[in-house]
Amino acid sequence: MLRFGTAGLRGPLQDGPDGMNVDTVQRATAGLADWLRERCLGGGVVIVGRDARHGSAEFATATAEVLAAAGFSVLALPRPLPTPVVAFAVRELGAVAGVQITASHNPATDNGYKVYLSGGSQLIPPADTEIERHIEAVREPISRADPQPTSPDPQLLDLPPGTPVAELGEEIVRRYLDRVATLPARLGGSDAAPDAPNTGRTTPGSAKLPIPLRRNELRIALTPMHGVGGELAVAALHAAGFTDVQVVVEQFAPDPDFPTVGFPNPEEPGAADLLLALADRIDADLAIALDPDADRCAVALPGPDGRRMLRGDETGVLLGDFVLRDAPADALVATTIVSSRLLSKLAPARGARYAETLTGFKWLARAGNGLVYAYEEAIGHCVDPAAVRDKDGISAAVAAAELVARLRADGRSPLDLLDDYALEFGLHAGDQVSLRLTDQAAAAQVLDRLRENPPDAIAGTPVTCTDMAQVRGPMRTDALIFDAAAQRIVVRPSGTEPKLKCYLEVVEPVSSRAALPAAKQAAAQRLSDLRKYFENL
Repeated sequence: MLRFGTAGLRGPLQDGPDGMNVDTVQRATAGLADWLRERCLGGGVVIVGRDARHGSAEFATATAEVLAAAGFSVLALPRPLPTPVVAFAVRELGAVAGVQITASHNPATDNGYKVYLSGGSQLIPPADTEIERHIEAVREPISRADPQPTSPDPQLLDLPPGTPVAELGEEIVRRYLDRVATLPARLGGSDAAPDAPNTGRTTPGSAKLPIPLRRNELRIALTPMHGVGGELAVAALHAAGFTDVQVVVEQFAPDPDFPTVGFPNPEEPGAADLLLALADRIDADLAIALDPDADRCAVALPGPDGRRMLRGDETGVLLGDFVLRDAPADALVATTIVSSRLLSKLAPARGARYAETLTGFKWLARAGNGLVYAYEEAIGHCVDPAAVRDKDGISAAVAAAELVARLRADGRSPLDLLDDYALEFGLHAGDQVSLRLTDQAAAAQVLDRLRENPPDAIAGTPVTCTDMAQVRGPMRTDALIFDAAAQRIVVRPSGTEPKLKCYLEVVEPVSSRAALPAAKQAAAQRLSDLRKYFENL
């Protein structure tokens, strides 16, 4: 049977309990319904959404109709929409749960089932194993209700308990876009309308902006990578004042076959080639790649050595610093054990608190009170946790555009800020080795071999090993951490794909701006040595 991993159930489109099919979806939904009723949440509102993958429409219909037959009031999103819209809708409407049919950035042969609980955060233990027990106990036949042909009240406030499946309508999409469009006025000390003079506004890495900020002059290249985020991303950017947005035409319309990419993940080598080509052609100031369900966002910037994609850790610390520029005193920022250590140094320097969690936004969204920003190195960013308690590629794209626009008005770029951080905290350079294996059991076997015989040194550097599976408390997980004074390596199996992931980070001291090139070269060599070590596991 498929099990709840880092982000819900995911698996290949195939028959049987270990595949994504209508029977699996019906049983999962019946188990979820039983679990909710056991907690006296029966009859409540549940949001159901979907992406545009193969099977998503059929699976979403089955989910909605099983929940309706179980006595819940089901609001189905009107069309294929990004995952963050479901997270937003659950929180905005006070729903008891939400389900999004999606496999995010998995291959075209996969689909999945993602569960949100009250408040719009993802499912966490022990709820996941409790629901799995309910799924195992489900017996045929599973009842499905007929959908209701009319939509509920546009204000979404007076839906009576037990209403069958109803289409939510475009109102919730408008509310989501309205929220995202206000980000520029709420981030980093800005409260002016687009294109208004902003003399006196603070910008990261500088004092006061000497010239007006003109968002409509920022040229943006964008791809939704054959997913469902293109239309909303362009609409959100336009609403925020960024009107010069040009898209990768070949990848703009949803296509469940993902014909132009081997794996529809902006982090995969070659996946962003069409985006970078467009950015070069139009001389874009910023290039943005969303994954297929638009909960992740990767960015690329022009620099002295050509245009390059930023690593998730680089974007993460840039947006974290940006959010903290106008955050309340003692605000909280968070990232995961596999992310860079740089945010843990920057946060206290900005008067903020820092938290570290296990991998996944199901943990990051619960990092603590006062959370204003969270990110994970796998290009996931939560820039507005008050509205979306999950990663959101569309709001992250708007925040990144705002940061680039402000720095550009001051004659700087985010790459300049990254150099500033190297001078302030040391150069933090990272990389990742992903060993794609036949199945998740094979990844576990490789990790077990390392666990049984951990190395004393890696690439010539002595290390100490911490087995996170032996740690007591909430940080216990299936991972190994190899630490050194200026080096950190985390090895863990992927929670969504048959991969073993090795997260690498080295730190080089930087005494002056003139010393930066040598520090970058030294870090690149150290990372290369580490890559070779782990590629040969």
